[in-house]
Amino acid sequence: MNEFLEPGMIVRHPQAPEWGLGQVQSRVGDRITVNFAEAGKRVIDGAHVTLELVETDAE
Repeated sequence: MNEFLEPGMIVRHPQAPEWGLGQVQSRVGDRITVNFAEAGKRVIDGAHVTLELVETDAE
C-alpha cells in the first residue's frame, strides 16, 4: 500500500498522530524511513502500517 511513496513526500502515521508530519527519507521494500517533526527519524514497517499522504501545495 506504500509503494507510491518517494523521498520528499510528506506523510502522517495513522496510529501515532502525536509524531506530527514526517518527510519520507527512503523506501526499500517495506522499510520506509521517515523524519517526523515530533519523533525524529523512524523506520516504519510498510507491511503493517499504511502511511497517510499529506497533500501539499508544491506550486
